[in-house]
Amino acid sequence: MNNFEFKNPTKIIFGKDTIEKLKEEIPADAKVLLLYGGGSIKKNGIYDQVKTALADVDVTEFGGIPANPEYATLMEALKVIKDKNITYLLAVGGGSVIDGTKFLSAAAVYDGDTPWDILTKNIRTEKGMPFGTVLTLPATGSEMNSGAVITREETKEKLAMGGPGLFPEFSILDPQVITSIPERQLANGLTDAFTHVLEQYMTYPIGALLQDRFAESILQTLIEVAPKVLKDPTDYKAASNFMWSCTMALNGLIQKGVPTDWAVHAMGHELTAMFGIDHARTLAVIAPSHYKFNFEAKKEKLAQYGERVWNITEGSTDNKAYAAIEKTVDFFHQLGIDTKLSDYTNDYEGTAEKISKRFTDRGWTGLGEHQDLSPDKVEKIVKMAY
Repeated sequence: MNNFEFKNPTKIIFGKDTIEKLKEEIPADAKVLLLYGGGSIKKNGIYDQVKTALADVDVTEFGGIPANPEYATLMEALKVIKDKNITYLLAVGGGSVIDGTKFLSAAAVYDGDTPWDILTKNIRTEKGMPFGTVLTLPATGSEMNSGAVITREETKEKLAMGGPGLFPEFSILDPQVITSIPERQLANGLTDAFTHVLEQYMTYPIGALLQDRFAESILQTLIEVAPKVLKDPTDYKAASNFMWSCTMALNGLIQKGVPTDWAVHAMGHELTAMFGIDHARTLAVIAPSHYKFNFEAKKEKLAQYGERVWNITEGSTDNKAYAAIEKTVDFFHQLGIDTKLSDYTNDYEGTAEKISKRFTDRGWTGLGEHQDLSPDKVEKIVKMAY
């Protein structure tokens, strides 16, 4: 196992009817900017619960943060922060709203003229404006980590940012919120969390026995609850296990002491930026081809995954590893998630070359756990995913 340091300062408030606890977490004298997305929280009762909890707090609202948090929209919110002398941010939404709030947390205290530099120049945020979250869509794990991904429509870019100053101070997780989430979004959440685990697990054995079993247990739980969540989102037992699995998939714990990949995300982000495909679905497009292309480097872990998660006990290491990839594809299909780029767009020709060039231009010459995935290899993986 590799050396590691682990600190996660986010307070989790989990369970039924926990949104009312908001009033105990936000300073009474705070000037709060309440951030949310397309307005679904006003239809499902979450908005009213939040407003009731914050009845005695100075609250300004900013809605309309899109599914891929858009830089131009966030710059409008940043102006509100400056104009209203906001001191505290509250994200009420899924990963996109929370990621957008993290960008604002960083941008609010950024000294430079162009906050986009935080992303293009990989500027780590050591201390941002304090913020909390009320999670409305389990998926990204953003409610308990310090990373974010922001989209810029005008340049067709989707870039990551982070730093120790971008952990939420608290996150409220009430599994009852999933009852109003459309099935498509639930399937996306399951796929997103599942792939988050794979990015931290599907590398090579390093003797981190507990970390492997943490990862495998999250995968097993997602597989077990997926059909129940999709069939009946009011099933609280399934909903609570789904929500906590999504959080545990990317709160930093399972990546400690082990090599991690993240090449699937790097390629997937480009598909979202270019075509507007849902983030989770881009991961399902890239992952199978990525594992097949890097089969020799990953086959030991793939076989272990096949044995422990999918109960594939027959055959050689190679046979188990290939079967594990097929089981993964089948799982995505059972969720209603397509796994080829051509399922989402007819304009896929030339995509691989464009992504390869972008990575070259950015100096991204070695992705993956071995840092040996050069842009020409990325091009081949993306072509395999057509």
